[in-house]
Amino acid sequence: MERILTSDAMRRADKYTIEKLGIPKDVLIERAGVAVAEEILKRFKGGRVLVAIGKGNNGEDGKIIANMLAKKHGFAVSCYDVYNDDISFLDKDVDIIIDCIFGTGLNRNIEGKLAEIINKINKKGCYVIACDIASGLNSDTGLPMNVCVKANLTIAIQEYKAGHFLNDGKYYSGEVVACDIGISIWDEKFAYRLRRKDVAKYFPHRFDNTNKGDYGKAGVIGGSKAFFGAPLLSQSALSALLAGAGYGYLFVPESLYPIYAGLNPECILGTLLDDGNTFIDDKSVLGKIKGLDCVVFGMGASATESVYELLKTIITGYDGKLIIDADGLNVLAKFGLYVLKDKKCQILLTPHVKEFSRLHNVSTEEVITNSIELAKAFAQKYGVTVALKSSTTVITDGDRVCINITGNASLAKAGSGDVLAGLISGVATKLDLFDATCVGAYIFGIAGEIASAEHSEYSVVASILPQYIGRAIKSL
Repeated sequence: MERILTSDAMRRADKYTIEKLGIPKDVLIERAGVAVAEEILKRFKGGRVLVAIGKGNNGEDGKIIANMLAKKHGFAVSCYDVYNDDISFLDKDVDIIIDCIFGTGLNRNIEGKLAEIINKINKKGCYVIACDIASGLNSDTGLPMNVCVKANLTIAIQEYKAGHFLNDGKYYSGEVVACDIGISIWDEKFAYRLRRKDVAKYFPHRFDNTNKGDYGKAGVIGGSKAFFGAPLLSQSALSALLAGAGYGYLFVPESLYPIYAGLNPECILGTLLDDGNTFIDDKSVLGKIKGLDCVVFGMGASATESVYELLKTIITGYDGKLIIDADGLNVLAKFGLYVLKDKKCQILLTPHVKEFSRLHNVSTEEVITNSIELAKAFAQKYGVTVALKSSTTVITDGDRVCINITGNASLAKAGSGDVLAGLISGVATKLDLFDATCVGAYIFGIAGEIASAEHSEYSVVASILPQYIGRAIKSL
């Protein structure tokens, strides 16, 4: 796992290292500059380099980087003081620009000459390397502060920052690597992201002397006349055993039963809703899902009071793992979250930003700018796990926080979330919901990346994603 810090947590770690461990600030600055220069030297053997230098620690890092590169054969290095040198300095022909203008402490919009400088850097077409964070990128939200350097590579000092990955952070940061300079952060709790090897351990070799009963049962509840495809997308990620479940179930309205019959040969098909999307009775519902390790609820179910009553019955009577998605989230927002307090099962909610804003009664802007803390607060309040979906997914159980950055724009299609929920349910037959969500989100993102490499980001649709899940797992 790789840790991800807020700017405030990084400041506290700096202070602790300097004041408690007695490592002078100047020593840390020297280490940072040397570490960034060494990372650059791993990738480049020479070139014309311009180092854009601002004030503070980031500017001091830049001077050290420039000195180190200037001593190496093959590098022609120029230093540009953004506060004292004329902007025409940027007209020089260079191959690499190293951005040391602003660090993680930036808390205001960039205007005037500095905005002009950043815009000019972005237009030059050079390879751009950001020291710690791209200048103009908010290190907590991943949003540009009016303007922002577009880096090809960001070399983070000590740890990754939330802004590298949230919102527009991935776009402005480019490839992100972190270099250890000896700052101590042992006494803090942080968000983290999984690495490939972290996910691989959840998919150990399966012994030959096993059977389908050893790998758990997962089911999907959903569907309506208007949205009969949604639960099928979830089920297709699960019933073909792609995520590892031994059994896959699908429960749909009785009137739609003929549509689903035989579409997934591996799927065990049943009904919980009558023709009017009214559930049959509490006893029947709980009897049918009893023994399932994980149930996904809501895809295409419609946001009616009857669907809410069915969800209440499951929340208060089912003792497995429950994933609430799509219309399951809509009915909770519409008819009341209080039922979550009476839960008998473990619960995962999988809202995108708009759905979460309705659930938590906050604006979408607040969700975008404070996603980690809002998701944590909600998870703590209701005792659930939350996967707040966006270009980067924030997963939290109110204590742990995992940020998933796999995937790309190919997944911004109707039905993708249904496939993700089905995938997580298959993983969750043998893992707790938090771990299953972290692993499922990672695999889903890799599946999207593989699919888009073959079809382009434009042409990937949700119905083809399940066929890439196995390839994503194999790639581990």
